[in-house]
Amino acid sequence: MKVTIVGAGNVGATCADAIAYRRIASEIILLDIREGFAEGKALDIMQTQTTLGFNTKVIGVTNDYSKTANSNVVVITSGIPRKPGMTREELIGINASIVKTVAQNLLQHSPDAIVVVVSNPMDTMTYLTLKATGLPKNRIIGMGGTLDSSRFKTYLSQALNKPANDISGMVIGGHGDTTMIPLTRLATYNCVPVSQFLSDDELSTVASKTMVGGATLTVLLGTSAWYAPGASVAYLVDSILNDQHKMIPCSVYLEGEYDQNDICIGVPCIIGKNGIESIVDIKLNDSEKALFSKSADAVRAMNADLKSIL
Repeated sequence: MKVTIVGAGNVGATCADAIAYRRIASEIILLDIREGFAEGKALDIMQTQTTLGFNTKVIGVTNDYSKTANSNVVVITSGIPRKPGMTREELIGINASIVKTVAQNLLQHSPDAIVVVVSNPMDTMTYLTLKATGLPKNRIIGMGGTLDSSRFKTYLSQALNKPANDISGMVIGGHGDTTMIPLTRLATYNCVPVSQFLSDDELSTVASKTMVGGATLTVLLGTSAWYAPGASVAYLVDSILNDQHKMIPCSVYLEGEYDQNDICIGVPCIIGKNGIESIVDIKLNDSEKALFSKSADAVRAMNADLKSIL
């Protein structure tokens, strides 16, 4: 199995490292526009083979999409972060042009690939990729909910003082500080609702920490996070390539599900060899439905800035 990752920055390189170390794919192409950058990252990863015990081949290339041919999954992490003084519209305009060009180049050489979008603003870039490529909706997946849910479970673990791997929970809605919806009502610790262990105030604190999880790390690090995003991409790719049928919250195109149409936004999905195998209709209460509708409105407003590109 072959995976291409476009963007050899912190997230892309960490994703490649995680996929290689976990032996998820036999070959990884790491592509970047900076001369020699992807080659250096790939060589560095390859030099861990004998100490970490994997045989995945990692190849770095500079802007040569022919090397990505016949990839089963392609991951798009490319784009720029928002800079001081830059408007949301400017950021979307720049990243949309990058993502659109990257997606078209990738599919020219791997027409049957499943596309995983990481670039921000993630829901809007997922929507752009779907519209610009014309691919079936099951083959375009936005990664955001995977990462947000991992952060949610981490904060629940800390609040409960229990192992994170004993906790189930998910985040739906848009991948943004004000649009994501941590489903505290449905979170469990070894099948027991976490509400039996945590007060409403404690759960509210966990939800708030989750929603600003990315911003918190940006303040601490001075840049965006990369370990958890890279691992989240690898987790998603694993479920695709190995047809694991895991239920993972992802940003996908809705056509009536959750009372929404013509939008990519985070909902629980079954992920397998065809990408989105199905969308899971969890029964939200009235409060959660209202939050989801509000989140969709915010994502749709951001999508409006694509009008000059699509």
